[in-house]
Amino acid sequence: MSEQPESRETPENEAQESPSPEEQEAAAAAGEADRIQELEALAEERRDQALRAQAELENQRRRFERELENAHKYAMEKFASEMLEVCDSLEMGLQAARESQDVDRVIEGVDLTLKNLHKVFDKFGIQAEEPTGERFDPERHQAMSMQEDPEQPPNTVVATMQKGYMLQDRVLRPAMVMVSKAPSSPGIDENA
Repeated sequence: MSEQPESRETPENEAQESPSPEEQEAAAAAGEADRIQELEALAEERRDQALRAQAELENQRRRFERELENAHKYAMEKFASEMLEVCDSLEMGLQAARESQDVDRVIEGVDLTLKNLHKVFDKFGIQAEEPTGERFDPERHQAMSMQEDPEQPPNTVVATMQKGYMLQDRVLRPAMVMVSKAPSSPGIDENA
């Protein structure tokens, strides 16, 4: 067997294989430049995503505002369309009253119209409130006067002058009422 001569690395070979400090710096700079380009591309992608998300939020906000505006604008549409039937009934009743002297027919027509109106109120959650006999509630009632009443406890509604109306649990119009007060004792001057 013949021996092959050992390959010896000469200083010239070493110089060819290991990069010089300048080459190392150039390679590092090239790597940094590539990394900077990657990061800039990633930053641009994130910026685009943020802009799209912001635009989408703005579109949703505008859509919501438009829907809210329409809801306010047309909230009464169903109620108004139901009230048209009541209006038609009143107009027909008025026409019949002008053509006829029969009071009973006019009363019957007005009664049917009132029933129709109450049906619409029920459908939309409007309740009439006639609080006679109930305890006075300043949130739901408006006291028009006070009257001594020995048969009723003080602050009891003794008469309803005008019905109140509630929409669900909210007061549309308070009932105008007369409220009882305790009888004054004889011989005591209230003005004193």
